[in-house]
Amino acid sequence: MADKYYGTGRRKKSIARVYLIPGTGKITINKRNIDEYLGLETLKVIVRQPLVATETTDKYDVQVNVRGGGFSGQAGAIRHGISRALLQVDGDFRPILKKAGFLTRDPRMKERKKYGLKAARRAPQFSKR
Repeated sequence: MADKYYGTGRRKKSIARVYLIPGTGKITINKRNIDEYLGLETLKVIVRQPLVATETTDKYDVQVNVRGGGFSGQAGAIRHGISRALLQVDGDFRPILKKAGFLTRDPRMKERKKYGLKAARRAPQFSKR
């Protein structure tokens, strides 16, 4: 049995490198406690979802390195990473995580800016005169 399980999670521009270490359930993101790092309660819930689904909340310490994007994207990336790491722990978790949709990489990305417009779809302000 390995002492460290690894999973990479991605969402939007965020990339999370997640390590699961057998422990008590402490979640550390970029060397800070989860409560310090993520302000919103909903984001903390998102991060914990795979652990709750597989009932491994207090069995593993989670260490995360995450960069890029905003808090919401980072939370999604961490969730993806934790799910992938849990598969390495035990392949039997796959149906649970798959059904919940935690293993699917969210393909939604920022739409590119088009020429003649101010943003992807935002046109310049129109004035009759």
